[in-house]
Amino acid sequence: MALATGVVPADSEEFVKDRGGEAGKRRSGFRSFIRAFPFIAPSMVGVVLFLAIPVVVVIVLSFLNYNLAAPATWAGLQNYISMFKFDGAAHSLGVTAYYVLLNIPAQTILALGLAVMLNRKRIGTGLFRILFVAPYLSTPVAMAVIWYWVFDPKLGAINHFLALFGIQGPAWLSNSTLAMPVVASVNIWQFLGFNMLFFLAGLQAIPRSLYEAAELDGASKWRQFWKISLPLLNATMLFVLITDVIGSFQVFDTLYVLTQGGPGDSTRVMSLTIYDIGFTDYRLGEAASLSVLLFGVILVFSVGQFMYFRKRTTYDYSS
Repeated sequence: MALATGVVPADSEEFVKDRGGEAGKRRSGFRSFIRAFPFIAPSMVGVVLFLAIPVVVVIVLSFLNYNLAAPATWAGLQNYISMFKFDGAAHSLGVTAYYVLLNIPAQTILALGLAVMLNRKRIGTGLFRILFVAPYLSTPVAMAVIWYWVFDPKLGAINHFLALFGIQGPAWLSNSTLAMPVVASVNIWQFLGFNMLFFLAGLQAIPRSLYEAAELDGASKWRQFWKISLPLLNATMLFVLITDVIGSFQVFDTLYVLTQGGPGDSTRVMSLTIYDIGFTDYRLGEAASLSVLLFGVILVFSVGQFMYFRKRTTYDYSS
Protein backbone atom coordinates (compact mmCIF):
# COMPACT_ATOMS: atom_id res chain seq x y z
CA MET A 1 0.00 0.00 0.00
CA ALA A 2 1.40 3.38 -1.04
CA LEU A 3 2.12 6.04 1.54
CA ALA A 4 -0.07 9.12 1.84
CA THR A 5 2.62 11.20 0.19
CA GLY A 6 2.43 9.07 -2.93
CA VAL A 7 5.92 7.60 -2.46
CA VAL A 8 6.00 3.82 -2.92
CA PRO A 9 8.33 1.99 -0.49
CA ALA A 10 11.18 0.17 -2.21
CA ASP A 11 10.23 -3.16 -0.64
CA SER A 12 6.48 -2.94 -1.42
CA GLU A 13 4.67 -5.27 -3.85
CA GLU A 14 3.79 -2.34 -6.11
CA PHE A 15 7.45 -1.40 -6.41
CA VAL A 16 8.49 -4.95 -7.23
CA LYS A 17 5.79 -5.30 -9.87
CA ASP A 18 6.77 -1.98 -11.45
CA ARG A 19 10.38 -3.16 -11.70
CA GLY A 20 9.55 -6.38 -13.48
CA GLY A 21 8.13 -8.92 -11.03
CA GLU A 22 10.52 -11.78 -10.31
CA ALA A 23 13.41 -10.06 -12.03
CA GLY A 24 12.91 -7.07 -9.77
CA LYS A 25 12.92 -9.32 -6.72
CA ARG A 26 16.21 -10.88 -7.81
CA ARG A 27 17.79 -7.51 -8.43
CA SER A 28 16.55 -6.24 -5.07
CA GLY A 29 17.91 -9.32 -3.30
CA PHE A 30 21.26 -8.99 -5.05
CA ARG A 31 21.55 -5.33 -4.02
CA SER A 32 20.73 -6.28 -0.43
CA PHE A 33 23.45 -8.92 -0.51
CA ILE A 34 25.99 -6.44 -1.90
CA ARG A 35 25.18 -3.97 0.88
CA ALA A 36 25.43 -6.65 3.58
CA PHE A 37 28.53 -8.40 2.22
CA PRO A 38 31.16 -6.04 3.79
CA PHE A 39 29.62 -6.74 7.20
CA ILE A 40 29.46 -10.53 6.89
CA ALA A 41 32.73 -11.00 4.98
CA PRO A 42 34.99 -11.17 8.10
CA SER A 43 32.81 -13.88 9.62
CA MET A 44 32.64 -15.75 6.31
CA VAL A 45 36.44 -15.74 6.05
CA GLY A 46 36.73 -17.18 9.56
CA VAL A 47 34.15 -19.88 8.88
CA VAL A 48 35.81 -20.91 5.62
CA LEU A 49 39.39 -20.92 6.97
CA PHE A 50 38.80 -22.46 10.38
CA LEU A 51 35.72 -24.61 9.83
CA ALA A 52 34.89 -25.50 6.23
CA ILE A 53 38.44 -26.15 4.95
CA PRO A 54 39.55 -28.21 8.01
CA VAL A 55 36.41 -30.35 7.76
CA VAL A 56 37.08 -31.06 4.08
CA VAL A 57 40.75 -31.86 4.82
CA VAL A 58 39.80 -34.30 7.60
CA ILE A 59 37.25 -36.06 5.38
CA VAL A 60 39.80 -36.45 2.58
CA LEU A 61 42.48 -37.57 5.04
CA SER A 62 40.17 -40.26 6.41
CA PHE A 63 40.44 -42.10 3.08
CA LEU A 64 44.27 -42.08 3.09
CA ASN A 65 47.11 -43.94 4.76
CA TYR A 66 49.32 -41.18 6.13
CA ASN A 67 51.85 -41.14 8.97
CA LEU A 68 53.95 -38.00 8.26
CA ALA A 69 56.99 -40.17 7.44
CA ALA A 70 55.91 -41.36 4.00
CA PRO A 71 53.77 -40.05 1.16
CA ALA A 72 50.05 -40.57 1.61
CA THR A 73 48.46 -43.51 -0.19
CA TRP A 74 44.83 -44.21 -0.97
CA ALA A 75 43.13 -46.44 1.60
CA GLY A 76 39.52 -46.19 0.54
CA LEU A 77 37.17 -47.39 3.28
CA GLN A 78 39.85 -49.41 5.06
CA ASN A 79 40.24 -46.87 7.87
CA TYR A 80 36.51 -46.99 8.56
CA ILE A 81 36.44 -50.79 8.43
CA SER A 82 39.42 -51.32 10.71
CA MET A 83 38.61 -48.66 13.31
CA PHE A 84 36.26 -50.96 15.21
CA LYS A 85 38.74 -53.87 15.07
CA PHE A 86 42.01 -52.24 16.04
CA ASP A 87 41.32 -48.75 17.35
CA GLY A 88 38.68 -49.49 19.97
CA ALA A 89 36.16 -47.12 18.44
CA ALA A 90 33.17 -49.01 19.82
CA HIS A 91 34.60 -48.96 23.35
CA SER A 92 35.46 -45.26 23.10
CA LEU A 93 31.97 -44.45 21.83
CA GLY A 94 30.45 -46.34 24.75
CA VAL A 95 32.66 -44.54 27.27
CA THR A 96 31.82 -41.18 25.67
CA ALA A 97 28.10 -41.94 25.78
CA TYR A 98 28.44 -42.89 29.47
CA TYR A 99 30.14 -39.55 30.16
CA VAL A 100 27.39 -37.67 28.31
CA LEU A 101 24.69 -39.47 30.31
CA LEU A 102 26.45 -38.62 33.57
CA ASN A 103 27.02 -35.02 32.63
CA ILE A 104 24.04 -33.66 30.69
CA PRO A 105 21.00 -34.53 32.87
CA ALA A 106 22.63 -33.50 36.16
CA GLN A 107 24.13 -30.31 34.74
CA THR A 108 20.89 -29.24 33.05
CA ILE A 109 18.65 -29.91 36.07
CA LEU A 110 21.01 -28.22 38.53
CA ALA A 111 21.51 -25.19 36.27
CA LEU A 112 17.76 -24.78 35.82
CA GLY A 113 17.19 -25.10 39.56
CA LEU A 114 19.81 -22.47 40.31
CA ALA A 115 18.30 -20.13 37.73
CA VAL A 116 14.86 -20.45 39.32
CA MET A 117 16.27 -19.73 42.79
CA LEU A 118 18.32 -16.75 41.63
CA ASN A 119 15.52 -15.28 39.52
CA ARG A 120 14.38 -13.24 42.48
CA LYS A 121 15.22 -9.77 43.72
CA ARG A 122 16.85 -10.48 47.05
CA ILE A 123 19.90 -9.17 48.87
CA GLY A 124 23.02 -11.03 47.73
CA THR A 125 21.48 -12.54 44.61
CA GLY A 126 23.95 -10.75 42.34
CA LEU A 127 26.89 -12.01 44.42
CA PHE A 128 25.72 -15.61 44.18
CA ARG A 129 25.33 -15.29 40.41
CA ILE A 130 28.95 -14.17 40.15
CA LEU A 131 30.17 -16.98 42.42
CA PHE A 132 28.43 -19.65 40.38
CA VAL A 133 29.77 -18.29 37.07
CA ALA A 134 33.34 -17.82 38.36
CA PRO A 135 34.49 -21.45 37.73
CA TYR A 136 33.58 -21.12 34.05
CA LEU A 137 35.97 -18.17 33.72
CA SER A 138 38.93 -20.40 34.56
CA THR A 139 40.54 -22.70 32.02
CA PRO A 140 39.54 -26.40 32.22
CA VAL A 141 43.20 -27.47 32.48
CA ALA A 142 43.86 -25.24 35.50
CA MET A 143 40.69 -26.43 37.20
CA ALA A 144 41.54 -30.07 36.43
CA VAL A 145 44.96 -29.69 38.06
CA ILE A 146 43.35 -28.30 41.22
CA TRP A 147 40.76 -31.08 41.33
CA TYR A 148 43.53 -33.66 40.77
CA TRP A 149 45.06 -32.48 44.04
CA VAL A 150 41.67 -32.44 45.75
CA PHE A 151 41.02 -36.09 44.81
CA ASP A 152 44.53 -37.27 45.67
CA PRO A 153 44.09 -40.42 47.80
CA LYS A 154 46.76 -39.48 50.37
CA LEU A 155 46.96 -35.68 50.44
CA GLY A 156 43.63 -34.71 48.90
CA ALA A 157 41.14 -32.54 50.75
CA ILE A 158 38.22 -34.93 50.20
CA ASN A 159 39.90 -37.96 51.76
CA HIS A 160 41.27 -35.77 54.55
CA PHE A 161 37.71 -34.62 55.31
CA LEU A 162 36.43 -38.20 55.28
CA ALA A 163 39.23 -39.22 57.65
CA LEU A 164 37.84 -36.79 60.25
CA PHE A 165 34.85 -39.13 60.51
CA GLY A 166 36.93 -42.30 60.49
CA ILE A 167 36.20 -43.06 56.84
CA GLN A 168 39.03 -44.19 54.59
CA GLY A 169 38.56 -42.52 51.24
CA PRO A 170 39.17 -44.46 48.02
CA ALA A 171 41.67 -43.76 45.27
CA TRP A 172 39.10 -41.78 43.32
CA LEU A 173 40.90 -41.46 40.00
CA SER A 174 42.49 -44.91 40.12
CA ASN A 175 39.19 -46.72 40.53
CA SER A 176 37.61 -47.77 37.24
CA THR A 177 34.12 -47.40 38.73
CA LEU A 178 34.61 -43.98 40.35
CA ALA A 179 36.91 -42.26 37.84
CA MET A 180 34.29 -41.28 35.27
CA PRO A 181 31.70 -39.99 37.80
CA VAL A 182 34.48 -37.91 39.37
CA VAL A 183 35.44 -36.40 36.00
CA ALA A 184 31.77 -35.70 35.22
CA SER A 185 31.29 -33.99 38.57
CA VAL A 186 34.25 -31.71 37.87
CA ASN A 187 32.78 -30.74 34.51
CA ILE A 188 29.34 -30.17 36.05
CA TRP A 189 30.87 -27.92 38.71
CA GLN A 190 32.73 -25.82 36.15
CA PHE A 191 29.95 -25.31 33.60
CA LEU A 192 26.96 -25.20 35.93
CA GLY A 193 27.00 -21.42 36.30
CA PHE A 194 27.45 -20.87 32.57
CA ASN A 195 24.26 -22.78 31.77
CA MET A 196 22.50 -21.11 34.68
CA LEU A 197 23.01 -17.73 32.99
CA PHE A 198 21.11 -18.83 29.89
CA PHE A 199 18.23 -20.25 31.90
CA LEU A 200 18.16 -17.09 33.98
CA ALA A 201 17.99 -14.94 30.85
CA GLY A 202 15.18 -17.13 29.51
CA LEU A 203 13.20 -16.84 32.75
CA GLN A 204 13.57 -13.06 32.81
CA ALA A 205 12.29 -12.84 29.22
CA ILE A 206 8.95 -14.42 30.19
CA PRO A 207 6.32 -11.68 30.75
CA ARG A 208 5.35 -11.25 34.38
CA SER A 209 1.71 -10.89 33.34
CA LEU A 210 1.53 -14.65 32.65
CA TYR A 211 2.44 -15.44 36.24
CA GLU A 212 0.05 -12.80 37.57
CA ALA A 213 -2.81 -14.32 35.60
CA ALA A 214 -1.90 -17.78 36.90
CA GLU A 215 -1.86 -16.50 40.48
CA LEU A 216 -5.34 -15.05 40.03
CA ASP A 217 -6.49 -18.48 38.87
CA GLY A 218 -5.02 -20.01 42.03
CA ALA A 219 -2.07 -21.81 40.43
CA SER A 220 0.72 -22.77 42.83
CA LYS A 221 4.37 -21.87 42.22
CA TRP A 222 5.09 -25.45 41.23
CA ARG A 223 2.24 -25.47 38.71
CA GLN A 224 3.35 -22.12 37.32
CA PHE A 225 6.81 -23.58 36.73
CA TRP A 226 5.49 -26.63 34.86
CA LYS A 227 2.80 -24.84 32.86
CA ILE A 228 4.48 -21.48 32.14
CA SER A 229 8.22 -21.40 32.82
CA LEU A 230 9.28 -24.78 31.48
CA PRO A 231 7.32 -24.66 28.19
CA LEU A 232 8.51 -21.13 27.44
CA LEU A 233 12.12 -22.14 28.16
CA ASN A 234 12.18 -24.61 25.26
CA ALA A 235 14.27 -22.30 23.07
CA THR A 236 16.79 -21.84 25.89
CA MET A 237 16.70 -25.55 26.68
CA LEU A 238 17.46 -26.39 23.05
CA PHE A 239 20.50 -24.10 22.99
CA VAL A 240 21.82 -25.40 26.31
CA LEU A 241 21.38 -29.05 25.36
CA ILE A 242 22.91 -28.63 21.91
CA THR A 243 26.01 -26.87 23.22
CA ASP A 244 26.38 -29.19 26.21
CA VAL A 245 26.02 -32.37 24.17
CA ILE A 246 28.56 -31.16 21.60
CA GLY A 247 30.98 -30.13 24.35
CA SER A 248 30.53 -33.42 26.22
CA PHE A 249 31.19 -35.55 23.13
CA GLN A 250 34.33 -33.50 22.48
CA VAL A 251 35.66 -33.48 26.06
CA PHE A 252 39.43 -33.80 26.16
CA ASP A 253 41.36 -31.42 28.44
CA THR A 254 39.77 -32.34 31.77
CA LEU A 255 40.07 -36.08 31.14
CA TYR A 256 43.62 -35.76 29.84
CA VAL A 257 44.78 -34.05 33.02
CA LEU A 258 42.82 -36.16 35.50
CA THR A 259 43.03 -39.69 34.10
CA GLN A 260 44.60 -39.74 30.61
CA GLY A 261 42.02 -42.39 29.75
CA GLY A 262 42.73 -44.62 32.75
CA PRO A 263 42.54 -46.60 34.86
CA GLY A 264 42.75 -49.12 32.07
CA ASP A 265 40.52 -47.70 29.37
CA SER A 266 37.59 -46.85 31.65
CA THR A 267 37.72 -43.13 30.77
CA ARG A 268 39.10 -43.36 27.24
CA VAL A 269 36.63 -41.19 25.35
CA MET A 270 36.73 -40.63 21.60
CA SER A 271 38.81 -37.45 21.79
CA LEU A 272 41.57 -39.22 23.75
CA THR A 273 41.56 -42.13 21.31
CA ILE A 274 41.81 -39.75 18.35
CA TYR A 275 44.66 -37.88 20.04
CA ASP A 276 46.64 -41.04 20.80
CA ILE A 277 46.23 -42.49 17.31
CA GLY A 278 46.94 -39.22 15.52
CA PHE A 279 49.65 -37.59 17.65
CA THR A 280 51.24 -40.54 19.47
CA ASP A 281 51.13 -43.25 16.81
CA TYR A 282 51.04 -40.76 13.89
CA ARG A 283 48.34 -42.71 12.07
CA LEU A 284 46.64 -39.57 10.84
CA GLY A 285 44.33 -41.27 8.36
CA GLU A 286 42.82 -43.52 11.03
CA ALA A 287 42.56 -40.61 13.45
CA ALA A 288 40.72 -38.62 10.78
CA SER A 289 38.25 -41.45 10.21
CA LEU A 290 37.51 -41.54 13.94
CA SER A 291 37.01 -37.77 13.85
CA VAL A 292 34.50 -38.15 11.02
CA LEU A 293 32.70 -40.84 13.02
CA LEU A 294 32.53 -38.55 16.06
CA PHE A 295 31.28 -35.71 13.86
CA GLY A 296 28.53 -37.97 12.51
CA VAL A 297 27.43 -39.00 16.01
CA ILE A 298 27.29 -35.38 17.16
CA LEU A 299 25.36 -34.42 14.02
CA VAL A 300 22.77 -37.14 14.61
CA PHE A 301 22.23 -36.07 18.23
CA SER A 302 22.02 -32.39 17.27
CA VAL A 303 19.51 -32.97 14.46
CA GLY A 304 17.47 -35.19 16.76
CA GLN A 305 17.26 -32.46 19.37
CA PHE A 306 16.27 -29.86 16.78
CA MET A 307 13.50 -32.12 15.51
CA TYR A 308 12.25 -32.81 19.03
CA PHE A 309 12.09 -29.14 20.04
CA ARG A 310 10.95 -27.76 16.67
CA LYS A 311 7.22 -27.92 17.39
CA ARG A 312 7.61 -27.31 21.10
CA THR A 313 9.47 -24.02 20.98
CA THR A 314 7.93 -20.56 21.38
CA TYR A 315 10.05 -17.56 20.49
CA ASP A 316 7.40 -14.85 20.88
CA TYR A 317 6.02 -14.49 24.38
CA SER A 318 3.93 -11.39 23.69
CA SER A 319 0.15 -11.71 23.74
